[in-house]
Amino acid sequence: MFTGIVEELGEVVSVENLGDSSLFRLRGPIVTQDAKHGDSIAVNGVCLTVVETADGEFTADVMAESLKRSSLGSLVSGSRVNLERPMALGGRLGGHLVQGHVDGTGTVLERIPGEHWEIVKIGLPAGLSRYVVDKGSITVDGISLTVVEAGDDFFTVSLIPTTLELTTLGIKQPGDLVNLEVDVLAKYVERLLGTPARISGETVA
Repeated sequence: MFTGIVEELGEVVSVENLGDSSLFRLRGPIVTQDAKHGDSIAVNGVCLTVVETADGEFTADVMAESLKRSSLGSLVSGSRVNLERPMALGGRLGGHLVQGHVDGTGTVLERIPGEHWEIVKIGLPAGLSRYVVDKGSITVDGISLTVVEAGDDFFTVSLIPTTLELTTLGIKQPGDLVNLEVDVLAKYVERLLGTPARISGETVA
């Protein structure tokens, strides 16, 4: 489980195409300090398993399904990525509960600069808009953000200077893909309300 508080702006060192998967080598001195084989690290919001670490770098296998459903398939050597280690048990939840399971990709539509912040408008894929509400939480490229405006096929977020400086959203341009993970609590609520629970053979409304 992650919190959506990016620890480090890392970099893709290499991508090796293995046919039905790819082997990524990524640079992240902070997140690899205590990482070992089998640990998890979120890369642009996608939970990946560490294969090996060395000299501030780590490798991870990315299956075809993850490449298809996320923006990881568009990464190349030199691409910048958001990195986060899982939340330690008992640690502070600085953002919101993030699983690292991407629900789909959105497209940056517009950037509107302000004096002390910047508004970014992102297109929503069909089927995800029902989980996005004004002032609700959403994860964009692994970053926990608060929705400013939720439309039928878009949403906007307001980015402070720190977010612009320390994450990929500071360099994303209109047309670029971003990974989206909606609030898992919204999906559980939908499931519970849409499917009545059964206890001892009786339906509970």
